[in-house]
Amino acid sequence: MKFKTHYINQFYKILFFAIFCFSVSSCTEQYVFQSNTFESILVVQANITNELKKQEIKVSRTYRLGEKEQEFEKGANVYVTDSDNNNYSFELEDFSGLYVSKDPFQAVPGRSYQLNITTKDGKSYSSTLQTLTSVSEINVEPKVVTVDGIKGAEILVTSNDPTASSKFYRFEYEETYKVISPSWNPDKLIVDPNGTGQYPSYLIVPRDKETRVCYTTKKSDDLILVSNAGQNEDRINLPIRFIDIKSPIINERYSILVRQYVQNSESYTYYKTLKTLSTSSSLFSQVQPGFNYGNIKNNDDPEEKVVGYFEVSSVSSKRIFFNFRDLFPTDPYPPFYTECRTQLLANCWTSKGCAGYTILALIQSPVPEKVYYGALDDMSAIVFVPSPCGDCTSISSNIKPAFWID
Repeated sequence: MKFKTHYINQFYKILFFAIFCFSVSSCTEQYVFQSNTFESILVVQANITNELKKQEIKVSRTYRLGEKEQEFEKGANVYVTDSDNNNYSFELEDFSGLYVSKDPFQAVPGRSYQLNITTKDGKSYSSTLQTLTSVSEINVEPKVVTVDGIKGAEILVTSNDPTASSKFYRFEYEETYKVISPSWNPDKLIVDPNGTGQYPSYLIVPRDKETRVCYTTKKSDDLILVSNAGQNEDRINLPIRFIDIKSPIINERYSILVRQYVQNSESYTYYKTLKTLSTSSSLFSQVQPGFNYGNIKNNDDPEEKVVGYFEVSSVSSKRIFFNFRDLFPTDPYPPFYTECRTQLLANCWTSKGCAGYTILALIQSPVPEKVYYGALDDMSAIVFVPSPCGDCTSISSNIKPAFWID
């Protein structure tokens, strides 16, 4: 759910920016944006797939350019019907703004599906009928390539539909990589709670949480679209990600999950238009675009603007793992995220060169720039390193993903 939620959020950032600019479609000269051109428009993002799971639909409203908070459409009645008279109800998850199906279900071949929404103010919306697209399985593999003189790892996605019935594709990916702090110490420094002197004294105690090994997950934030329309063969050969050999994200172990959605021509055209209109060269050109209508309409007022598309698509996914040495057996490892220089601070308070106040501030800060690395035997000086070097949680998460395989 987190992966899809992230993608939806990125999708709407593009949508909201595009919609705002569409409102000035009559302009042929430089336009100074005015907040009084704003329209509150229903925004729907819905993709039902052939995966047996709780499906998700997001219903919200456009917001003004510059606003940070997205307005979710609460209190709506959201459901999907199919040609076999099945009704799939959705309920709002307050923490995510998503409407999630009450029960798991999947789109199946031979049925048509329709999205229905009734807002709390009584407005009724529905989509056109949609059918499940054909299935096309993917393969994902890493390859060592050189691009523009830069050596690195290319993530290649391939697929082949011998029936040539797929044609239109949308891709997403989620990458996860291990982060290991190179200057980690199993102990940490704390203020002695029983100290009685004029100035604080310190204790070296074991760390109470994992701070050496972490995992970072990031999602694609672009619309990755491919069309094979007009081609002799329906094959995909897509370099979906290139990673410079010097990038620290492949320093340890790296994983990527790629998802391929097979679209119909209408949904592909909608997303392609959205992506085209969302580029700065298009939005601010003299030939201004019009409103990008989807397949969702107000049942009582077909002229009302509605943003979004109800899509029923098959999906194929593949996750791979690799270590740096799997691809680069002799190359030097990439550098860490930051330079890990040690800093020796004098543990005193009154003499010239003392750093007692600095040490205390570092220990007590919830987000210190440097963390404890070691100390002289008599505690007269304490060694610190930049936080990422000694505590991976400063740049990543110490929660190991359930899917992770070492």
